[in-house]
Amino acid sequence: MSNFFQLLMNEQFKLYIRKSTWIMYILMAVLIVGVAFLSNFGVENTPTYQAAHDDDWRQTLQDDNASMQKKMEQDEMMQGAYTGQIEKNNYYLDNDIQPAPYDTWQFVMENKFLLSLVSLLTIIVAAGIVANEFKWGTIKLLLIRPITRTKILASKYVSVLLFALFTLLFVLIFSWIIGAIFFGINGMDPHIVVNQSDGYAYVSVIGQIVQGYGLQLVTLVMMATFAFMISAIFRQSSLAIGIAIFLMLSGNAIVGFFSDYNWAKYILFANTNMNQYINGSPMFDGMSLGFSITVLAVYYVIFLTVSWVFFTKRDVAGH
Repeated sequence: MSNFFQLLMNEQFKLYIRKSTWIMYILMAVLIVGVAFLSNFGVENTPTYQAAHDDDWRQTLQDDNASMQKKMEQDEMMQGAYTGQIEKNNYYLDNDIQPAPYDTWQFVMENKFLLSLVSLLTIIVAAGIVANEFKWGTIKLLLIRPITRTKILASKYVSVLLFALFTLLFVLIFSWIIGAIFFGINGMDPHIVVNQSDGYAYVSVIGQIVQGYGLQLVTLVMMATFAFMISAIFRQSSLAIGIAIFLMLSGNAIVGFFSDYNWAKYILFANTNMNQYINGSPMFDGMSLGFSITVLAVYYVIFLTVSWVFFTKRDVAGH
């Protein structure tokens, strides 16, 4: 076991000693600050923001509803454009709930879209972590040690997962810090109104953060494992990265292309988006949360098995 942890620490050291890794984190930090800067201007001009800081918040929301309704009546192109916001405002009014001030918790919640970038960065790392050993010829230095190939492969895979986890935590924590600087902190468990599958509901922002980031974590792990398999199969890191990124970006298009076929629900990318069950709108009939978990589990085992077979059976004499 000590050998495994030594391998794992070595993989983490090799990963974080690279300038490219820190450039990734710097770019994400700059992006988060940029999003906060833009949000700071956009949020202040919304009626909901004004209602959160106005004693006469009910009148503010009523005026906002009247204004949106008038716009929809005057312009046919705007029909239904504000229906959702009007319903949300009515929920506040009907339940006598004053909108909560926009703060760092809501900023963190909205920044879950950045996890797509985390997935992309993780794919780049995962798709090269094995292939680069063959590319640089360092694989021999690993294999001459009295350590099994299985342990070497496992240390690399766990290292990828740790990178994904650390990067996700970086996005979450740094977003919270920047959000606190720009928007302040509205208590430790603020509540907001969100649209769910059964209508609007008054929910905890922290609960939404845990749910949103947690569901994205499923996609993150599956894509990282898939990219890791590609890295174990191909000896060219650029090819592995290219294939993994292409399939990640075109996943929804692939599902859409085969959507007329019943077997399309078994495609990996049809099951990675767990939000479809939260929203109550599965992509295909017959799909359920249990179904997707089972399908993903099968893919997960296949990805790891293929990775193990290719890595443990590969001849490195030519490297």
